[in-house]
Amino acid sequence: MLTLTVEKRLPARLAEAPAKRAGKAGGGISATVLRRAGSIPAVVYGAHHVSTPIAIPAAAFGKVLREAGEATIISLTGLGAPLPTLIHEVDLDPLTNLPRHVDFYAVTKGEKVEVAIPLSFMGVSPAVEAGANLVKVLHEVEVEADPMNLPHDIKVDLSLLKAIDDQIRAKDLALPSGIKLITGPEEVVVLVQEVVEEKEEEAPADIAAIEVEKKGKEEAAEGAAPEAKE
Repeated sequence: MLTLTVEKRLPARLAEAPAKRAGKAGGGISATVLRRAGSIPAVVYGAHHVSTPIAIPAAAFGKVLREAGEATIISLTGLGAPLPTLIHEVDLDPLTNLPRHVDFYAVTKGEKVEVAIPLSFMGVSPAVEAGANLVKVLHEVEVEADPMNLPHDIKVDLSLLKAIDDQIRAKDLALPSGIKLITGPEEVVVLVQEVVEEKEEEAPADIAAIEVEKKGKEEAAEGAAPEAKE
């Protein structure tokens, strides 16, 4: 289980209160100031946890996000007892593509959650080796499971795609024990298609240019004087 140290902060409506600005790093500091200081404003909430505004170190969160994704339990420390959570949503800055706000969902052992699990494509398709196109339709599937048993990813065996038009559907995925598929079982995950070569279109004949050229030749022939006979 990955661990991330966080700090409580005041709700946004109180962040600008002058009397609170002298508080510690997470308390009373606006989101803009937090980001400039290398932290990210966030919130943690859950079925049995009151919504709590927090601040998280940007560098540490970036590392956790790369390792965990949104389907791995992350233990938040700094709020009392360690709190198991899932990354529920990450709001990215449209210009920098860096996280500017994060939602954590506090989970309870034994209570199932619905989560999107990323797919990991493994192996090589014989059909693709023979020249077919590989089309990945889905990159994650929705599942229901005890949060403590969530897999980091779900493997997709491409070696099963042996011929043109072969498909792997959601129901064909090998799910770990205790994981229930929520995505429609008939949803196509990946398939192979025949490569279709695009025919080069012939440029249409320029009728106008041909007519002009023909007319020019006719006029030249009519204008040529016949040779005089001796």
